Amino acid sequence: MNRHPLAILLLTALVLAGLASSEAQAARLKDVASFSGVRTNQLVGYGLVVGLGGTGDKRGSDFTIQSIWNMLDKMGVRVDKKTLRPANVAAVMVTAQMPATAHPGTKLDVTVSSLGDASSLLGGVLLMTPMKGVDGEIYGLAQGPVAVGGFSASGAAASATKNVTTVATIPGGANVERSVPFDFNGQRDLTINLGYPDFTTAMAIVKKINQALGGGFARASDASTIKLEIPEQHKGNMVPLMATVENLEITPDNKARVVVDEKTGTVVVGLNVKLTRSAVTHGNLQITIQESAEVSQPLPFAPIGAETVAVPETTIGATEENRKLRMVEGATLQELVEGLNVLKATPRDLISILKTLRSAGALHADLEVI
Repeated sequence: MNRHPLAILLLTALVLAGLASSEAQAARLKDVASFSGVRTNQLVGYGLVVGLGGTGDKRGSDFTIQSIWNMLDKMGVRVDKKTLRPANVAAVMVTAQMPATAHPGTKLDVTVSSLGDASSLLGGVLLMTPMKGVDGEIYGLAQGPVAVGGFSASGAAASATKNVTTVATIPGGANVERSVPFDFNGQRDLTINLGYPDFTTAMAIVKKINQALGGGFARASDASTIKLEIPEQHKGNMVPLMATVENLEITPDNKARVVVDEKTGTVVVGLNVKLTRSAVTHGNLQITIQESAEVSQPLPFAPIGAETVAVPETTIGATEENRKLRMVEGATLQELVEGLNVLKATPRDLISILKTLRSAGALHADLEVI
C-alpha cells in the first residue's frame, strides 16, 4: 500500500499522542503562566558595522555616509562626504532583551540586522552603540565582533548563499548601564497571567496555590488572570514565595483545537478532539493535457509556394479515483486518526477533510488555519 511519506510521519506522531494517558501530563506553573514583574524589556539602537570585505552598503546609502561622517566628526577627523566609500561599512539596527532583574554590568545577547543594502555582515565589528528603551533612556551599550550563521559567495556567473548573512548576533555583546526602576520585593500582590485562557485551569491553579500556602491568598479575576495576595511572612522577600509557586504542578485543561498550516501542510490535532459518526469519501480527479506537433510536408509535384507546416495535436486523458464512502467515528484522538488513516489521506487531504467535517458540524473542536 503506497502512502505519502509525510502523511505517514504525521499520522504516526498523532497516533502516539493518542496512545498516551487519557489524563494530560502535569506542567509547572511557570511553564503555562507568566508573573507580574518578571518580564523582559526591549532595547534598540542604531549603529555601524565596520571591517566588511566590500560587502557593506552601496554608494546610494546616504544615511550610512552621513553616519560615518558624524562618527568621524565627533572624533575630530574632518573629511569630505563625497570622498567616503561605504563598501566596508553597514548601517545596522541593534536589538536586545533586558530582564527586569538586570543590573549595571549584566551581559546581554544582541541581534544585529542590516538596515541598508549590505550583502553580508560576515567578518564585521559593531562599533559602540547606545541601547535605548521605549522611554528614550539609554540602558546599555553594545559593541564587538558579529557572528553570522551563514555565508555568501559570488563570482562573475554564479553565486552561493547559505542562511541569512545580513543578520548576526553578538553573544554577551551588550553591557547594562542602567537598571529598570522596579522594586520586585515591594509588590503587595502578584498577578499571574495564563498563556491560554481557560476557566477550569484558572480555578485549578487557585486551588493548588491556596493548598500550598495554607490560606485563601489566590483568587481568579477571569479566565486568564489570577491575583495572589502576598502572605505576611513573604512581604519584602518574595523570592522564596516565587520558588514555591512557580514549581507547583498544574494540569492544563484547554479547549479541543485543531491547527492547520496550509503553507507547509502541517496538521496538529489536540488530545480532546472528538468526532461524531460521519460518512467521508475523498477522491481525486486528474486531467492530463499533452500538446505535440505533427509536421506536414508538401506532396511531390505540389504547386509552387507550398510550404512545410507544423500541425498542432492535443491528447487529453482523464483519470478519476473512485473511493467508497467510509464511516468515521472517534471519541478520542486515536479513533480520529485511525479513521483518517483508513482514507490514506496526505497532509493536504487532511486539511480539506478537517475543514469539511468542521463545516458539517461533525468535528467538535476549534479549527484554526494559520
